[in-house]
Amino acid sequence: MRLLLSLLINGFLVYLCAEILSGVSIDGYLNAVLVALLLGMVNFFVRPVLTLLTLPITILTLGLFLLVINGAMVLLVDWMLDGFYVDGWIWAIFFAIVMAIFNLFVGQFTVQEKEK
Repeated sequence: MRLLLSLLINGFLVYLCAEILSGVSIDGYLNAVLVALLLGMVNFFVRPVLTLLTLPITILTLGLFLLVINGAMVLLVDWMLDGFYVDGWIWAIFFAIVMAIFNLFVGQFTVQEKEK
């Protein structure tokens, strides 16, 4: 039940990001939930391998290259799903940053409820 709720909340956040950023568009809430699901799967399976392969450049850039990796994950989901469109690398990186900020705020609320 918690996983389904998390997926629906992340779908809403994806939809909200697409409304805020002009370089990102989505064809409805169902596609936003699918983007959230695919983004979670890509971040679980592909991102660790890519992070390990690019570890030297990540160290040289003091971790800033992780923004490029996050953007690549968003572009991979864009390639996988027809109802989700990103206009390029910059918009994918902005999308990843805004999603991280939204998830940070949502995570703060869920942590506070767990402590009560």
